Amino acid sequence: MRQPVRRSITVGLTLLLASAGLSAPAQASSTTGDRVLYWNQALLDAYVTTGGSPGPLSRAGAMMHLAMYDAANASRCYSSGGFKPENCFGALYTPGISVKAGVAPDVNAALDHAAYNVLESAFPALDFTPYLTAARSGEPVDATTAEGQSVGQKAAAAMIARRTGDGSTDATPYTPGTAPGQWRPTGSGAAADPNWGKVKKFVDYGNYPWTYYKTTAADLRPQAPGGIATMPELLKSPAYAAQFKEVAELGAANSTTRTAEQTEIAWFWANDLNGTYKPPGQLFEHTRIVSAQRGLDQTANVQLFALVAGAMADAGISAWDQKYQTAIDLWRPESAVRLADSDGNPDTAQDSSWQPLSADTAGNHFSPPFPAYVSGHATFGGAWAESMEQFFGTDAISFTGTTDDPHAVGVTRTFPSFSAAATENARSRVYLGVHYQWDGDLGVATGRKAASQVLRNGYGWTSASDMNPRYYSPTLSTVGKEWLIKYIGATSAGHMYGGASENWYWCDEYGADMSYHQLLWNSYACANGYDGQSHIYYVPR
Repeated sequence: MRQPVRRSITVGLTLLLASAGLSAPAQASSTTGDRVLYWNQALLDAYVTTGGSPGPLSRAGAMMHLAMYDAANASRCYSSGGFKPENCFGALYTPGISVKAGVAPDVNAALDHAAYNVLESAFPALDFTPYLTAARSGEPVDATTAEGQSVGQKAAAAMIARRTGDGSTDATPYTPGTAPGQWRPTGSGAAADPNWGKVKKFVDYGNYPWTYYKTTAADLRPQAPGGIATMPELLKSPAYAAQFKEVAELGAANSTTRTAEQTEIAWFWANDLNGTYKPPGQLFEHTRIVSAQRGLDQTANVQLFALVAGAMADAGISAWDQKYQTAIDLWRPESAVRLADSDGNPDTAQDSSWQPLSADTAGNHFSPPFPAYVSGHATFGGAWAESMEQFFGTDAISFTGTTDDPHAVGVTRTFPSFSAAATENARSRVYLGVHYQWDGDLGVATGRKAASQVLRNGYGWTSASDMNPRYYSPTLSTVGKEWLIKYIGATSAGHMYGGASENWYWCDEYGADMSYHQLLWNSYACANGYDGQSHIYYVPR
């Protein structure tokens, strides 16, 4: 039997509107408000109810927000009753969304049904019907809302189909190592999602011949800790001893050197426990706070949340790749300190009773059930900070963040910039006793790289022997900065060779995703097939 999401729809709406602190923006109904914030709250409620490790949660968030982007974009493309590329955000992220000629889809209906259908698929044990019922209550029922519903459902279906078989259900057994330095369970559960690093990234798409360069999570692997690639040499190194000593002192449950503020920082960023919105949820909450502070409307939020969600999902995949798919599946400080007599380093001291500050609500101390290097918190934080900076055009935006951790109820912290928040997030894991500092430093760097790949998606040149047109540094249409933040300003330039089937001007299987480098008029040109024709439009460099 499916269980309802924890918070009632009334509570969810109250939280939603209170967090915005604004009147209903353009394109949002007077009762529901901004659809992006509304459904993001439903997503956070699902995080709280479902729990688990952050990888699957971030995947669900990316699926929902990217489907909402597609639904809004398709609706805008046909907002004049017929397809006009100049009305679009850019190109669709996922293909397969057709629109009835002569009808302008209602964007709110499209957003509602895209979000609802994806959430129902991503969280099959939960019932999101109350959210949809409340969102559609009082809305008109006419041809435009019917077409909006159809567009939203198609966007969701395309996204669900695209992520089917992406590796997220891989249950291949994982056997922890027993050699010194290798991660092993610490009593908090079996290895969580050991195959998540093999999940297909959201930025990685396209199997047509001209998609010459592909990306994998391994592309973003940072250097080994301390630049030392083998576990025995790592454990014997002075760098390891320094990292060990710092967390053993600052992260101990009974530490006498950790300050009150450092303890607050540790709990503020924790959100490890089921019943909280987890690390991706906290960063979504901070996105909501900044959105309200900056006065973003629904259109901007569609784009911002798609960008943040896609970057965080790929960051999670990249972090789990490093944790489980490399030679350095580094043990947690809890194991390191308790088993220090086995590491071969004379500068580390064993303490068989050492415990991290991290604890559940009953006071039982624990370490998360996956390897330490790199930090998932830090990787998510790095991806979030890079996405926010690129979207707003500056890192220097101050905001006050909140937390859902039961050890920090009511605590807020103010940051001068997005990067400052990410840096503190990474550092907090040392204070909590569950990570070394290099886990955080290289985690933030990995997350920033993941977001940059999503933002810029520069695959480089295609093969010289490829008969299809070359492209140069295409920007991923759904989450790329140039598509998301700036309207493409494209105009139809007629039909080249008369149809969408002409290979030379056909973009790729996922729609008008790329701008090929045509070397024509100092412009990028791309053909799209939204209406079965090859409209060629040009975006100035």
